[in-house]
Amino acid sequence: MLKLEHFQNITYVHSDWLWLIAALPLLGAVINGLLTLLAARKVLSIKPWVYAAVACGAAISSFVVSWEMFSQFKQTPNSPWVQELFNWIESGAFHVSFNLELNSLSGVMIVFVTFLASVIHLYSASYMKGDAGFGRYFAYLNLFLFSMLMLVLAQDLLVLFLGWEGVGFCSYLLIGFWFEDKANAEAGKKAIILNRIGDAGFIAGLLMVFALAGTFNFNDLLAHKQGFTEITATIICLCFFFGAAGKSAQIPLYVWLPDAMAGPTPVSALIHAATMVTAGVYLIARLHFLYVLAPWVSTLIAVIGVLTALFAATIALVQNDIKKVLAYSTISQLGYMFLGVGVTSYEAGIFHLITHGFFKACLFLAAGSVIHSLRGEQDIRKMGGLLKHIPVTSVGFLLGWIAITGILPTCGGFFSKDEILWKALSTPNPISSVLPEILYFIGLAASFLTAFYMTRLVILVFFGNYRGDQEVYEHLHESPRLMTWPVLVLGVSSLFIGWIGVPTAIGGANELGKFLDPLFHLSTLESNALPHSLEPMLMLASFLVACLGVGMAWYVYSFKPATSKNLSKMFTGVKKVLDGKYFVDEFYNATVVRLAKAIAQWVSGWLIEGLLVNRLVELAVKGVTRLGHAVKQAQVGFVRVYLAYIAAGAALLIYLLLH
Repeated sequence: MLKLEHFQNITYVHSDWLWLIAALPLLGAVINGLLTLLAARKVLSIKPWVYAAVACGAAISSFVVSWEMFSQFKQTPNSPWVQELFNWIESGAFHVSFNLELNSLSGVMIVFVTFLASVIHLYSASYMKGDAGFGRYFAYLNLFLFSMLMLVLAQDLLVLFLGWEGVGFCSYLLIGFWFEDKANAEAGKKAIILNRIGDAGFIAGLLMVFALAGTFNFNDLLAHKQGFTEITATIICLCFFFGAAGKSAQIPLYVWLPDAMAGPTPVSALIHAATMVTAGVYLIARLHFLYVLAPWVSTLIAVIGVLTALFAATIALVQNDIKKVLAYSTISQLGYMFLGVGVTSYEAGIFHLITHGFFKACLFLAAGSVIHSLRGEQDIRKMGGLLKHIPVTSVGFLLGWIAITGILPTCGGFFSKDEILWKALSTPNPISSVLPEILYFIGLAASFLTAFYMTRLVILVFFGNYRGDQEVYEHLHESPRLMTWPVLVLGVSSLFIGWIGVPTAIGGANELGKFLDPLFHLSTLESNALPHSLEPMLMLASFLVACLGVGMAWYVYSFKPATSKNLSKMFTGVKKVLDGKYFVDEFYNATVVRLAKAIAQWVSGWLIEGLLVNRLVELAVKGVTRLGHAVKQAQVGFVRVYLAYIAAGAALLIYLLLH
């Protein structure tokens, strides 16, 4: 049932069924959670396929509903759908409604999230087969999907924060899923602590928004954005950016993401490559109307983004764990997204968010298939020549490799990355006139490194001779179809998903950009620094840079493998720094962690235990003892003294009654 309402020159369509998109995975999580508890208490004996059927059915059903609603919404994309569920918080003048909204941005996101989640749920049914926590895993996975959908559908910052915290909590559960291993438990703890640090900024932004505007509703904030000065908008946007940097692993809060690879590989594909880590990009895009009032913050976002892209790419050059290479690649690609939204090209940032989700999920699932075939081996130095042994997995990985490097000018990664670089160069910066060129060339350098380290990974894993354990080699086999087919689906999708944003400069329709433009156009700076006729030439330059990276890696690691050893000897110091990941973790442990522990020990040891507990208890004991001694003095044992006490008490009582 739909009805129309006009507000601030926008026609809102009231829907009764938006809740179903998020409710289906929540129902799946509840059912699997209850079944897991009953099985643990031996009340019921549950077959593993039951858990998988419930979870996969919930995810796929959510995708079907999302696609159907999105298809209807596309007919009137300028009229957001809204559903008012219930009054969540009501205290005096403070009122928060639990409302959902389907607009052009959230519409794209729900289809994107539910599709990837459905594919990864199916893959997980085979990958996690035989695991003791099978039911618990799918309950967590469904709960994460519910939280992510609440995040993108929220019409209110406070409701968004509920989903924001939900995905963080589920991330902790899934990273530390195999918590019996101390390293996994530590990785989960590291992730949630660093996310909480970022969330402190988010909460500060929430409080400031309410103090200044008296509301958390996005539409009310948009309608009254004139009430924010440049100073207040700058402070608020900085707070939200700090929260986004924690969730989306940007400098300086990126260090949790590589360790998060301790979780099951499908978790890495869904949460730490495709969906959760993009929540920070989504948040900035959702608050675009505030960021346009804070040009200094937007510039900072672009700078941090491009530096993160380059920084993480250099670390990925020397990683030997197949999942760690992809983890640092994820951080680098997230940097590109922040570069896009930082130069106010929100459509380009969301475009790369989508294409990255497809090719990175493909790469992670293919990596999981490789690890499965090699009985848990993750060191790429102990791989090689796998193309002829696991061809389906290899083809899927190669499709993802083509997409991320951009060496095929028709693939998704090429179009979205090039769009960000073009916008970074052609959008005038209000802070510095030379910054666009700096952002562009650093982004181009990161693009070259991406092509280089991903080609290195492909060569060491799939080409050449096998370098690992011979016993494992003798039993090499392709993964089950339920694992390989999702890889192929995502791989093929990675090549063609970019067609939704082919730039008009080369004759494309840029359908995604046009679809999102009504939402963002008032907050986007005009790209008028360069003529649009220059864009095809820059696209060619980007393509050639990617080809150069691929060619150099192929030369170093395939044609002249001794060259890599010679380079390592020549640049021993540089390699040591890169192997140590710039020693950022060590720096944090020596400064922030040590200081935090010292403060905690001081508070718990001296303030809490020493002063509040021991001292207060000691004083209380002494007080009671002295009071007992004082009362004891009155107990003399003579009847006449007790009669005197009674007479004095009676006289005092009469006096009080009369007066």
